[in-house]
Amino acid sequence: MARTLPPVQAIRAEIDALFAEGRDLVEIIEDVARLGARLIIQTAVEAEVDAFLGRARYQRVATITADDNTQERAVRPGYRNGHCPTTVKTTSGPITIARPKLRGTTEKFASRLFGAGVTRTHALETLVIASFVRGLSVRDVEGALADALGPEAALSKSTVSAICQAIVAEYDAWCRRDLTDVELDYLFLDASHFKMHDGSRAEPILAAWGITTGGKPVFVGLAAAGSESTDAWHDFLTDLTARGLRPPLLIVSDGAPGLISAAEQVLAPSLRQRCLVHRARNVLAKVSAADQAEVKAAYWHIFDLSDLGDDAKPGQPLVDWVQRRIDAFAEAWAGRYPAAVKCLLSDRQSLTTYLRFPLEHHKRVRHSNFIERTFGETRRRVKVIGRFPGETSCVSLVWAVLDRAARGWRGFTMTSNGLRVLHDLRRALLRPPAQLRPTDDPALAPATEAA
Repeated sequence: MARTLPPVQAIRAEIDALFAEGRDLVEIIEDVARLGARLIIQTAVEAEVDAFLGRARYQRVATITADDNTQERAVRPGYRNGHCPTTVKTTSGPITIARPKLRGTTEKFASRLFGAGVTRTHALETLVIASFVRGLSVRDVEGALADALGPEAALSKSTVSAICQAIVAEYDAWCRRDLTDVELDYLFLDASHFKMHDGSRAEPILAAWGITTGGKPVFVGLAAAGSESTDAWHDFLTDLTARGLRPPLLIVSDGAPGLISAAEQVLAPSLRQRCLVHRARNVLAKVSAADQAEVKAAYWHIFDLSDLGDDAKPGQPLVDWVQRRIDAFAEAWAGRYPAAVKCLLSDRQSLTTYLRFPLEHHKRVRHSNFIERTFGETRRRVKVIGRFPGETSCVSLVWAVLDRAARGWRGFTMTSNGLRVLHDLRRALLRPPAQLRPTDDPALAPATEAA
């Protein structure tokens, strides 16, 4: 007969199974939020029972030594006797907690989080944020719970530490992990802004994720910054390369000047693709409301390859074909919206770089909006506190959401033709043929195949 999992392990198994279902990312994040709330509250209640009895689950009184009681907790008589379901109404909807039952105790156990009969609490957001964000400070967690439930509801320091310690250790290890074995074809760079300093405007969290040479998605890096300046992005990318990350074939980003400058300095061999969605927004911002639908359709028609049918093949001829369409768009709209056309034509070559890559990857590498939905979910969830208590707290929450979401990201299909295209690009960009002998005469220099 299969052994029943403890409630905390059962919730973790539900979360892991969630990402194996292939559902829409937004739906997954909603469910993860609910399961994450159950996990945190369940962990807190179980930790309270451990502190009340003076021993961990499955630990017998006779096996407890002096070393086990470094926190000087009293070992009480009694034992766990299963769980009973308790529904807690929260601001995110009802959730069911497995409330521990005890027998043989000389004192009655009552959770200081819920009391003897509490079935409604507004502590869900507070507790989740306290554990994932403010959990880095025990005092912050105690203060957050006291604000939500009253001073008498504050958990003990040992209970708070037990909830937060594993999260802190996991995040710290992730920030320092070696990236030598991460070999990317595509690297996506983006930033999202959050309020994390008192009296300051929203500041960016820089993020990097990518697709490996095997087509697998990978969450690469995350860091807070004071701005999206060249120095900020340069430091962020330099940290990644210092830990072993090699230049990818293609960097996909928006048009932030600091990002572009830093990427060209730190990851010089890589090609650059400017996000078509961001560029569309830039163009449409200079078009009147009456013509926006028509201009938007004309813009996306530039990059529609359906007219070519089977003749569409990645490479320079396809790039040239789409560039001629950009010229046609400019000719059609320059008289009415010169500012919009000027916006489109600036940095125009970076709009068609993705056309050198496998056709089956085009729709996913021509924009950087992939992570924006997840960023949006993060921003929506932190509205409950308005402003973070600091940089570390902000990065912790964003990392917690993205790390979970990353497990549900879809990889890229790798066909034989696509692999051949990527191999040729890799050889031309990252592993060009070595010159047999140095020469100062350009006429004698070996020709290098254009990417």
